[in-house]
Amino acid sequence: MRRTPRVLAVGGSDSGGGAGIEADLKTITALGGYGATAITALTAQDSRGVHDILPTPAFFTARQIALVLADIGADAIKTGMLGDAAMVEAVAGAIAAHGRGIPLVIDPVLRATDGRTLLAPAAVETLKRALLPLATLLTPNLPEAEALGGMRIPDLAAMKAAAAALRGLGVPAVLLKGGHLAGDTVADVLAWDGGMETFTAPRIPTRHTHGTGCTLASAIATHLGGGLALVEAVARGREFLRAALLAAPGFGAGNGPLGHAAAGRARPAPARYSAAARTAPASR
Repeated sequence: MRRTPRVLAVGGSDSGGGAGIEADLKTITALGGYGATAITALTAQDSRGVHDILPTPAFFTARQIALVLADIGADAIKTGMLGDAAMVEAVAGAIAAHGRGIPLVIDPVLRATDGRTLLAPAAVETLKRALLPLATLLTPNLPEAEALGGMRIPDLAAMKAAAAALRGLGVPAVLLKGGHLAGDTVADVLAWDGGMETFTAPRIPTRHTHGTGCTLASAIATHLGGGLALVEAVARGREFLRAALLAAPGFGAGNGPLGHAAAGRARPAPARYSAAARTAPASR
């Protein structure tokens, strides 16, 4: 990995510190990167839910992106909460104008854990048309994938079919996260030009899962920015997320935050990804 990968995180600010830009910056820093930001919204939230949202003017978020990329630069970009169609258009336009060729990880944040809408339904088509074709990797959870693809995903077989189908939206790679399926084992499916890979791990029994999607996408973006290949970046990102889940400090009365700093201190020295650390490839 490069000594200090620069990662631009685009998304909403979480006043509780568990998700959004705060989780992005904690993850990037814990993994040895340098985080810059473009804020799409301020939120009033805690571990129990999102209580209020104050959107940032779309032109201002685009201005943040342009200035960061023109001066500091970035080795990877990660997007999260965008809010509405105007913001999606502005972010896509700024990245297309100033960030072409930079790895882009899109976490298509549609709803908060408490069910609060974070991307207007009317903006989903704008997301697919304007932003997804710029992506290096799309990281939806199952409800997000169902909304983007218009399909039900009840099991692992359907996950594999959905991951492949979502690539038809113009995205070169899709990491479909299976945490919403029941069972003691969690499976994520990566579909990309090289085929399809299934990653499995024992489920960690905890209610402290706030910001898992942000954390995983930012970890992958940091590893991509550091020069790792896609499959290795995904594997290392998943390892960091699991460490952060296990290190959760137990804060809050609801869906509490992860332990990013502790996970960063515990992470092993950089090593090349080993095929022995993953499950056998799924049929291609």
